[in-house]
Amino acid sequence: MELRDRMKRFAVRVFNLIDHIPDTPKGRVIQHQLAGVASSAAANYRAAQRSRSRAEFISKLSTTLEETDESAFWIDMLVDTGMISPAAR
Repeated sequence: MELRDRMKRFAVRVFNLIDHIPDTPKGRVIQHQLAGVASSAAANYRAAQRSRSRAEFISKLSTTLEETDESAFWIDMLVDTGMISPAAR
């Protein structure tokens, strides 16, 4: 499976995970943040494939990496705060 497809699948899985986050003030913050960064990671990887220059490719790919790392942070926060079990990752 190509990375482009894997990134999209990751965003879809995160969107499905969001449905299981408690609807509390903390939960809503994480839902919003996680939805934004996971979908942004997938979209930026897709955009990198259409880059017009090496510099643009590197920039889009760097953003993809940053957004993916931030997604991991928010997923860790879900586990660390007890909002989801480690198995739900």
